Amino acid sequence: MNSILRLNHLEFHRSPEPLPEIGPDASNSPLNSDRSLGRILVIRGGAIGDFILTLPVLAALRRQFPRTHLEVLGYPHIVQLALAGGLADGVMSIEARALAGFFAVKGILDETLADYFASFHLMISYLYDPDGVFRINVARASGAEFISGAHRPDEKGALHATEVFLRPLERLAIFGADSVPRLGLEMSSHKPAGWPPALGFQTGSECPQSPRLALHPGSGGERKNWPEHNWAELMRWLADHTEASVLLVGGEAEGDRVRRLAALLPADRVEVAQNRPLVELATRLRRCRTFVGHDSGISHLAAALGLEGLILWGTTNQSVWAPRSPRMKILRHEGGLDALTVRQVRQELALLLNRHSAHLRS
Repeated sequence: MNSILRLNHLEFHRSPEPLPEIGPDASNSPLNSDRSLGRILVIRGGAIGDFILTLPVLAALRRQFPRTHLEVLGYPHIVQLALAGGLADGVMSIEARALAGFFAVKGILDETLADYFASFHLMISYLYDPDGVFRINVARASGAEFISGAHRPDEKGALHATEVFLRPLERLAIFGADSVPRLGLEMSSHKPAGWPPALGFQTGSECPQSPRLALHPGSGGERKNWPEHNWAELMRWLADHTEASVLLVGGEAEGDRVRRLAALLPADRVEVAQNRPLVELATRLRRCRTFVGHDSGISHLAAALGLEGLILWGTTNQSVWAPRSPRMKILRHEGGLDALTVRQVRQELALLLNRHSAHLRS
């Protein structure tokens, strides 16, 4: 059963035969020889956006090795998305206390975790490990081939994050992989345990007659946020001049803001999704057709789900971090987010809503 593995009920396997060294052309890799052998572990920490931008790695591995067991070690609330999207066969929590020994020089290694790592033939790690401590300790427990990837791209560079995260796969002779993150929940058979049955797997075609518009007025930092008074003006315009129903998304940091903004719309036209599990939130977003948000992990999630929308962008390097989806339009002003006017956002949003027959009123 696909679920997050925890130490008190893990099933482990003994160490497989170590892989031979994988050369630049990967010609001697058992994984590449018949596309069915071995087990692969992708290790990914970081925030929601970091994980979404690593989805092309999982998709490329799935495509190259369709019959190979693929697992992800990461933060439980984030990596469940890989299960829901059918991009992983299993996940394990990186927050397990027993992992601490693997991050210490000559650390004492938990035997159960050592057996867990020994069960894989190949590991691809995106952890920040500048001194190689984690890699050395894993090698003490496992003969698996270990490939390291950058935990973050060069913030001042021009290479998009997805391209940076795909680069380690070149050692497996995987070149030119699709670099657009995609999360197809409606096509997945990997339904996580505890999935809310009433939500199901919804597609954009199952939206109510009045198209749902998802708004996320927050982000991981206040400097990335459009001023709240601008959001409030946009909400009043939506209430007075459209018939669109709204899904208002927020986390802990946006608690009061979300409540204030929700109060500006008729109660029967607004649904609040605050502090919801990511898989549930993804399902609710998937019901929508249009999205407006900031430079945030939720915006990357919406883009990966295929929503069309607007990203109100601040000063982050757009070439590196912008959502790759061609359905997302970046709105920015050289004077920063404070200089981006409600009129500009409203005009762009009106075009999208008209496209989906949201019945704009005069």
